[in-house]
Amino acid sequence: MISKEVTVTNSVGLHARPATYFIQKANTYKSSIMIERGERRANAKSLLGVLSLGIVKGTVVNLIADGVDEADAIDGLSTLILKGFID
Repeated sequence: MISKEVTVTNSVGLHARPATYFIQKANTYKSSIMIERGERRANAKSLLGVLSLGIVKGTVVNLIADGVDEADAIDGLSTLILKGFID
């Protein structure tokens, strides 16, 4: 299991369209992936879970992956966040 902290930099945070891009990317990996904001944690492959975290611009999130492609998952998802959800 590995994790990485990333700051959300796009103007709308992780809402609607960016959340959909994030979840689609997360679903390309076999590993179990979670996203944390403070004390709250959600499945990164679940739209409702991700939206329930209320992630806005400037929020620091922790990505956690566990599985056969965990390193690729963390790298891919953190890059997607840092690029403002443009894949």
